[in-house]
Amino acid sequence: MMLTVEEVAQHNTRDSCWVIIRGYVYDVTDFLSEHPGGTAVILRFAGQDATVEYDLIHPPRMVENELPPEKHLGPVAKSCNLSPKCLAPAKMEPSMESTADEGPPLSQMIGLNDFEAAAKYKLTGRAWVYYSSSAESMRTYTNNLADWSKVTFRPRVLRDVRKVDTHRTILGQYSNLPIFIAPCALGRLGHPEGEHCLVRGAARFNIPYAVSMGSSTNPEDLIQTWAKENKRGSLMFQLYVKKDFNEVRATVQRARSLGFKALMVTVDTPVVGKREEDDKFKAKQGLPSPVAPQHAETISRGPYSSSFNWNDLGWIAKEWGNNGPLCLKGLTTAEDVKAAADLGFTSLYISNHGGRQLDGAPSGLHVLMEIRRFYPDILQSCEVLLDGGVRRGTDVLKALALGASAVGLGRPFMYALSTHGTDGVCRALDILTDEIKTNMRLLGVTRLEQLNGDIVNTRLLEQELVTSLNEQETASVSAVGRPRACI
Repeated sequence: MMLTVEEVAQHNTRDSCWVIIRGYVYDVTDFLSEHPGGTAVILRFAGQDATVEYDLIHPPRMVENELPPEKHLGPVAKSCNLSPKCLAPAKMEPSMESTADEGPPLSQMIGLNDFEAAAKYKLTGRAWVYYSSSAESMRTYTNNLADWSKVTFRPRVLRDVRKVDTHRTILGQYSNLPIFIAPCALGRLGHPEGEHCLVRGAARFNIPYAVSMGSSTNPEDLIQTWAKENKRGSLMFQLYVKKDFNEVRATVQRARSLGFKALMVTVDTPVVGKREEDDKFKAKQGLPSPVAPQHAETISRGPYSSSFNWNDLGWIAKEWGNNGPLCLKGLTTAEDVKAAADLGFTSLYISNHGGRQLDGAPSGLHVLMEIRRFYPDILQSCEVLLDGGVRRGTDVLKALALGASAVGLGRPFMYALSTHGTDGVCRALDILTDEIKTNMRLLGVTRLEQLNGDIVNTRLLEQELVTSLNEQETASVSAVGRPRACI
């Protein structure tokens, strides 16, 4: 059935919302509350053509896959009487800092923070806010950065450090460096090639890249890019658990069939955190912020399951099967790390989502110190990954010295791809490689295995740790049926 522009324009409310994407009409009314970016983004284009906005951040065919067939309403007829409001191409947003300059050249990117400064000039306002924003008062984000300075080194001298070895096995895969690219969504907000830049960088430096389920590029296309790079490095897949568990099963099956080497199950998103800069930007654009309906218990924040719990890990592990490690991402207390280890999980990822979820959550380094104090054996028996505020090779070395197996970085690579594409990602990895090797030599070590607690002073950070844990609650969680055979 051919629809007219005038018919589509009538469906421009929350109760009946149609949009046009590439000449085809979709009824997204029921999808509004499920959209990860919130309802306001879609309602902005209710009854209109959303193609430009959609193509900027979404993989091809996503709308067809997300919506049931009955919501695919049909093509829209071309009209010579198109109103300016309907089918008008979206205007490009200005960058955060108005400038005619494209920003500094790649050769002037000396540290990872240089990419962030350059990205602020180059990115659109929307992209900058999305990449840089964090929850509420930004305490978690701030602590992520600040806590690294609370640990200092105790270097040894007069050692032969001509040759250093930085290789490490991460989630079962060889890596040239003890780092990986952490999952980040919407790469095409920063660069037209988006996540392809991250795949190429990871492959060329032979390190892992954890692909976000919120990637703006289809995972099938990223696997093809990885193949073109001779399958160097490795690709992992990050899973968000949505409300529809059948959809979750299908996503796990898809990741498994595509050959991803590990599955990261995100456990810290029962809802999406309140990111005030995001909400403020939407308000400036005339978009409504999330508001709780009358008599509703909470504001609707995202499509993720608020009922997802320890009992559900068994069927996810079973669905994934023996296709590589299954890693729990988003652990922020020593108690939950212990509970996960007791359930048989041997790949544990300390992360507070880049400070984007709970404001006031501990930094990854803080949690690592908790584990080291209360459950040091876990650092020997399990693979413990960590991210959060890592901006220097010295940060990586501190984490490894305190027991982390590998360290993830997210925002720095998003800023690097935004300013210089694949070359930017590779330059960022060059910087990290140099800093890691240089500071290993300055510490007097030649292998990562030589990094231990003797080379760091943690007294300042230790003063902030809790003095006891709720062992009883940890024990009750660990009593859940153990899916060991599936992990």
